[in-house]
Amino acid sequence: MADAMTVLVTGASGFVGAEVTARLTAAGHTVLALLHSADDLVRNDGRKLTPGPGALTPITGDITRAGLGLTDDHRRLARAADRIVHCAAVTDFGLPQQRYHSINVQGTRHVLDLALADHTPLVHVSTAYVCGERDGTAREDELDVGQHPGNDYEQSKLTAETLVRKTAADGLPVTVVRPSIITGAARTGRVRDFKTIYPVLKVFTRGLLRTAPGHYDAVLDLVPVDHVADLVAEAAIRFEDAEGHTLHAVGHELTLRDFSDVLADYPSFLVPRFVPPSAFSAAALPDRERPYYDRVISLYDTFFRRRIHFDDAQAAAFGGRPASPRGRTYLRRLLDHCLKAGYLGPPLPREPAAPRTNGSTQ
Repeated sequence: MADAMTVLVTGASGFVGAEVTARLTAAGHTVLALLHSADDLVRNDGRKLTPGPGALTPITGDITRAGLGLTDDHRRLARAADRIVHCAAVTDFGLPQQRYHSINVQGTRHVLDLALADHTPLVHVSTAYVCGERDGTAREDELDVGQHPGNDYEQSKLTAETLVRKTAADGLPVTVVRPSIITGAARTGRVRDFKTIYPVLKVFTRGLLRTAPGHYDAVLDLVPVDHVADLVAEAAIRFEDAEGHTLHAVGHELTLRDFSDVLADYPSFLVPRFVPPSAFSAAALPDRERPYYDRVISLYDTFFRRRIHFDDAQAAAFGGRPASPRGRTYLRRLLDHCLKAGYLGPPLPREPAAPRTNGSTQ
């Protein structure tokens, strides 16, 4: 095992941050868990992470403030960290631009200031969708190639990663991890937070929007949260091997045709019809459907236009490609969990218990 370290994790109560924290403490490292408020740290499977001396120390702060809003005592702890893992970000779509700027851009700037103060190695969690709206292959060593960001969130993460790259060029040791669309656990499909693609699934499968803009050969890349957390934690632990690299944490590619075919396998689901974006008119939607397009699908419809593949050669060379189910199988796993949890309709009925038997035959 690597020598025990102290790691400052921002966004430690978040979907990815809690899983990264769990992996680091399980590996024998001390985590300073930066929290915006006195939140519980809850893992994706619902288990709470328990603070304790020498393992997990919650500290309250605010990345939008200079010095992360830390008290003097907490600042001394943070500056003694051997690594910083920056997971904190706002990832919801459709928010005011200033909110993305204050958290995703200014927050990253403040984390960089802390890292620079003591030349502390930084693992920065970005997004694979800094690639913007384009087709083809997005490579790990690319950043700004003149792309058009799909929304304000993607713009903020592109700007933040540009700051990180510039600071790395000035000498700060940095690794960047770029997840694609983060979804439930690889083996069970379980998800703590029904965000990212999940509201889209609800609108489509309930028939709240029957027609949407998209190309049937557009590609969705869904990555299990456990795979993302594995790569981020491993980058912090084996930083000497990861330093200077950008690692795509990507997983299961599905075309919109795959997506539609899998939805059609479920009798209770309705399946949307995708039409070429050039032929789609939101104004022509029925009155009852228009609000669901405006409030949900319009925020995500750039995903349904991009014919994009994420190169992950550097990530595979660093940590290998985790064994995982194929795209359609994984999507079914996610949908099954949504049904079991009642997110996409009434929970599935429990299987009847097997009849008791005394061992005799009739």
